Amino acid sequence: MASTHVAKRGEFRQKADSPVQVKTLRVALVLPALLVALVVVVLLGVGIGAVEITPSQAVSILLSELGIESGIAFEDRQQAVLMVIRLPRVIMGILIGASLAISGAAIQGLFRNPLADPGLIGISSGAALAAALMIVLGSTVLSGIVALLGDAALPLAAFGGGVLTTLVIYKLSSVGGRTRVATMLLAGIAVNAIAGAGIGMMVFMANDDQLRDITFWSLGSLGRASWDTILVMLPFLFVALVPLPFLARSLNALLLGEAEAGHLGVDVERVKTLVIIMVALAVGAGVAVTGIIGFVGLVVPHLMRLFAGPDHRLVLPGSALLGATLLVGADLLARTVAVPAEIPIGIVTALVGGPFFLWLLLRDRAKGHLL
Repeated sequence: MASTHVAKRGEFRQKADSPVQVKTLRVALVLPALLVALVVVVLLGVGIGAVEITPSQAVSILLSELGIESGIAFEDRQQAVLMVIRLPRVIMGILIGASLAISGAAIQGLFRNPLADPGLIGISSGAALAAALMIVLGSTVLSGIVALLGDAALPLAAFGGGVLTTLVIYKLSSVGGRTRVATMLLAGIAVNAIAGAGIGMMVFMANDDQLRDITFWSLGSLGRASWDTILVMLPFLFVALVPLPFLARSLNALLLGEAEAGHLGVDVERVKTLVIIMVALAVGAGVAVTGIIGFVGLVVPHLMRLFAGPDHRLVLPGSALLGATLLVGADLLARTVAVPAEIPIGIVTALVGGPFFLWLLLRDRAKGHLL
């Protein structure tokens, strides 16, 4: 009889442990699954279009660039399309998507608020204001800058505007050598409103062509992708993609609160400064090249937490992989749905991210708690 009770207790324990084991297995498979998904989306991104390129032909073309003959036939036109147009565009999508998503995850960890995104610290609004100023005043007041910098004037102005606005917000929120997260949030709201007013003034002053440029830039596009552009922005994006995952343990400690993280040996002020600087450089560089692409930095970290939990050791690299996959896929839709026209990629990400976010809010409300 006793053995029967022991067997039943063991069976109950095994059943109780099974959901934990399933969750552990799911978490372990998240990063490999995301990597596979990214490879699949990349192959689709370089292959689908007016000129079809099969995955085997894409690999053969890349090997031929390295001086290796694979024996798989391809046309010169396919090689030109892949190397000049599609591959730079896909690589830019990977870099921008990864940097936006990992920056969003880091900002949410810093603010301890899942509704936070890089736009809260003024990067997007500052870049948008600087870009609008350059588009509208580039032929008059700012003509000297345009003459000096040429085609680089707009992206450099956007990058400078984003970083400068972030530094202003950071300075406003720092008192006595300490950065107050709540003050930074309020300062970001105020500065974003001022930048919005400036953009509205530029829209009021713009002619039809300038208005179209402002609108298209504010909705985002990977159409400016080229090898030269990638080389210019790569150092700034790597500032976020490479060091940020090493702050995962510190961000995990910050989830307990700043005082508790300090007791655990975390230099809280140093972590805040590093996160703000790295996010400002990475997102500023991305916005400068592609324009404003919304929802990636907000939604992707949520998805990662749904599958992998709150541990930033998984959330940060997972967000980078998922953000890259999402943006390359969104760009594929943007350039193929309305051929020969191209839909701004910001519209696609908003159409995907907006309904998902509403579903997330409704789901959590049904469970009796909000995000």
